Amino acid sequence: MADYKAPLRDMRFVLNEVFEVASLWAQLPALAEIVDAETVEAILEEAGKVTAKSVAPLSRSADEEGCHWNDTVVTTPAGFVDAYKTYAEGGWVGVGGNPEFGGMGMPKAVSAQVEEMINSSSLAFGLYPMLTSGACVSINAHASEELKATYLPNMYSGVWAGSMCLTEPHAGTDLGIIRTKAEPQADGAYTITGTKIFITGGEHDLTENIIHLVLAKLPDAPAGPKGISLFLVPKYLVNADGSLGERNPVFCGSIEHKMGIKASSTCVMNFDAAVGYLVGEPNRGLAAMFTMMNYERLGVGIQGLASGERSYQNAVEYARDRLQGRAATGAQAKDKAADPIIVHADVRRMLLTMKAANEGGRAFSTYVAIQLDIAKFSDDPAARARADGLVALLTPVAKAFLTDLGLETTVHGQQVFGGHGYIREWGQEQLVRDVRITQIYEGTNGIQALDLMGRKIVGNRGADYREFADEIRQFIASASDDLHEFTQPLAAALDNLDQLTAWVLERSQHNPNEVGAASVEYLQVFGYTAYAYLWAMMARTALSKAAEDAFYVSKLGTARFYFARLLPRIHSLSASVKAGSESLYLLDEAHF
Repeated sequence: MADYKAPLRDMRFVLNEVFEVASLWAQLPALAEIVDAETVEAILEEAGKVTAKSVAPLSRSADEEGCHWNDTVVTTPAGFVDAYKTYAEGGWVGVGGNPEFGGMGMPKAVSAQVEEMINSSSLAFGLYPMLTSGACVSINAHASEELKATYLPNMYSGVWAGSMCLTEPHAGTDLGIIRTKAEPQADGAYTITGTKIFITGGEHDLTENIIHLVLAKLPDAPAGPKGISLFLVPKYLVNADGSLGERNPVFCGSIEHKMGIKASSTCVMNFDAAVGYLVGEPNRGLAAMFTMMNYERLGVGIQGLASGERSYQNAVEYARDRLQGRAATGAQAKDKAADPIIVHADVRRMLLTMKAANEGGRAFSTYVAIQLDIAKFSDDPAARARADGLVALLTPVAKAFLTDLGLETTVHGQQVFGGHGYIREWGQEQLVRDVRITQIYEGTNGIQALDLMGRKIVGNRGADYREFADEIRQFIASASDDLHEFTQPLAAALDNLDQLTAWVLERSQHNPNEVGAASVEYLQVFGYTAYAYLWAMMARTALSKAAEDAFYVSKLGTARFYFARLLPRIHSLSASVKAGSESLYLLDEAHF
């Protein structure tokens, strides 16, 4: 496997040249006081070093060893404890955290790049700080000042970790039917009793305490999702002076034996009248949890991107070195027995597909991150409202489309290796196994598609969609003539998406099955069209500089490949949407 190298040049290009984030941050007073170009450059450089040197070398050995469970105690693979300490001491767990409680306070557009680096270096390792950061988002937004002061500083510093305890054995995605109970106590605390499954980082040996955010129901709670509350349940109780107290009765009953991310502990967690503290308002737990979920779902999308980036780096190095066959136009390496396989059309197809998906995904995830920053930091209510709407619209696309392409790119990388891609020591098969979970957790991609189609399109009659589409039209209208090769197909793709959106909106009024039937393919069409917008933006930047640097020549060539070979996928996907729901319901249950 190639040594991982953080794609800092492309990250700088996206942040500084495409989106010109310094100008944006200057307009957001809360950020202008914290972040500047020099700080961001230092963060990117140092994060690139720590992920490449301290974490990436552990990826394969940690996958081979996995986590160990023994009588409720979970031990992570060799090297993880020291690597986590190094990572935490660098302040990386709290890179986006509230400075009032010890976080760096960086915008999401910056922390998203750090997330990509840590997940490229080891997806399993990256899950531990990711869950902690996500828990901190909810605590910071909804917990009392006392809870924030007690828990956030040690979580941001990486001394304590966090977890999300949502689903249960019988519940799956339907959180409205959870059974975990919360009983109020005389001192204002609660006792939490129940079992949670699929809890990432629910137990491990990386930190001295783990802070669980747990969904549970109060005795008088209404039925369904409106009766869910959120509670903070520490592994060890915290004394008034901040020191650790007695063990709380929350224990890991077992860990799952998984297809991938074997170095990440996926736990069954048992709460036996464990002491917990209410976060936010009673029966408003889902709202508090969804504050975090927009960040987490973008983070999972970035995991797909990160896996694709690692796969690409491995594959392109192998394709340059592996000698096999001759180019169709004749020998290229005449002094060698064969040409490197990068001369072959199909290898180039796979590598360019990976490159276009990764670089498009980096731009798209950064675009969504910028909307999160505007929604959080802007002083302009209209700007915040617009950004909130775009975040709601684009989050399911970011989670599902980035991870769908993440699987495609890791499989392409494995295929470039041929038979060696199926062998463990080359590392490509691990990436395929690891990335597969990203399409499943934080809401399966089918659920994300249904959220996009049902809530974000049909639910508000396309209002947020029109906001996004109008932005793309303004870009097209303002583009110079030399961008025509990109804006013309982008305009056609947007027209297609407009028509598809209107088609589903109209059909859904008469047949509710149309929403679910259209959702997955619609999300894919949306994703390819959104990437076309981002690729056109990147091409605009690269066109003016292509004579200066091979980087921009590469960027333009990849943009042309995207528009020529990937964007046309929208046509078959759109045809599938317009085929309607009828064929899905021709069979009775007994016919399957």
